[in-house]
Amino acid sequence: MKKIIILIPVYNDWDSVKKLILEISHQVSIIKEYLFKIIIVNDGSTLPKPNLNIPQKIDSIKIINMKINKGHTTCIAYGMHYVAKNEKFEHLILMDGDGEDRPEEIINLINKNQEFTNKSVVAKRVKRSEGIIFQTLYKIHKLITLIFTGHKINFGNFTLVTKRDLFLINSKSSLWNSYSGTFKKYIKDYQEIKSVRGYRYFGPSKMSIFKLLLHSFSIIAIFKYIVFLRSTFIVILLAYLSFYAANIPIFFQILIIIFNLIIFIVSLNSNSLKDNLDNLDNIEEMTH
Repeated sequence: MKKIIILIPVYNDWDSVKKLILEISHQVSIIKEYLFKIIIVNDGSTLPKPNLNIPQKIDSIKIINMKINKGHTTCIAYGMHYVAKNEKFEHLILMDGDGEDRPEEIINLINKNQEFTNKSVVAKRVKRSEGIIFQTLYKIHKLITLIFTGHKINFGNFTLVTKRDLFLINSKSSLWNSYSGTFKKYIKDYQEIKSVRGYRYFGPSKMSIFKLLLHSFSIIAIFKYIVFLRSTFIVILLAYLSFYAANIPIFFQILIIIFNLIIFIVSLNSNSLKDNLDNLDNIEEMTH
């Protein structure tokens, strides 16, 4: 039987993961065409792992334990690398472990993939659950990304990725800096479903304003050459307008130059598989 792997990055949020596993099992119980395997990438959690029971519909659970915390993006990249190199599977579903990626939408991802044979599917966010300040900042992030890259990235981690597309994504070094940015840059033909962002099962979100800024810069840096070209055009346009609008365009020119310097610095701070090979601690697997 064909297998779908559900990849979940985790840092300390074990209560949420336990609940998520049960919810996943419940939601996929009506799907007869696939076996489901859950792979958890434990990103150097400082809290002890609980005993995880394997629900009947889940074939097995594997936990990849990393020695130290390297961050959400690196955790995802290592998990995808591991799956591509070591697992037999048909598709991979990536989702966060806190409940904000709703398990009830898994079946929508699978149905859309079956409707459009062998195409990856993204969960397009049409409604978010965060506060008004975060939502406003997130909209600004999307607008800046669109202006400087020409790409509208309206999805996050929650995706169904075909084996073919996973192999392609895994071959790109940019995966270690941004999954969604890498997907958008290299996967040209994909489908989407409408997704309503869920509420966290337990505790507050770990996404601070600083992390949102870093997340935004990391995505934009993947398109750095397009960013530099578009920025050059905007600076030239503002220089022309400065003959008519005094100091305002100069102010924006300085902002764009600073912005490009930040993007350049972020692009230099590249992560890679080589940097993380020695971070693997051990692997646990539980089966029925």
